[in-house]
Amino acid sequence: MASAYKNAKVDLTDTDVTILYTCPSVTTAIVTSILVSEDSGNADTITVTLTNSAAAVFSLFKVKAVGANTTVELLTRPLVVEEAEILKVTAATGGRLHVVASLLELS
Repeated sequence: MASAYKNAKVDLTDTDVTILYTCPSVTTAIVTSILVSEDSGNADTITVTLTNSAAAVFSLFKVKAVGANTTVELLTRPLVVEEAEILKVTAATGGRLHVVASLLELS
């Protein structure tokens, strides 16, 4: 079984749903961290969802607050993401939030 440490990162420049990470085929990923940083000096909120291979959407964090000029760790435990599942993030306001996920891919 091959393993590789990876990170996925996005700058949420608008309020569109944005793909943070898509798990490749024949792979399982263990997400160990999702950091959200607010860098504009204005508090904001983020929504995080997981879409499964059947296109069903599951809410992980709904309108999670992120204080002005702070960084928030969203996960308290590892999150398993299976083949073809997609982590998506949405900012309430564009141009304020950056998101970085750390993960281990197992194939």
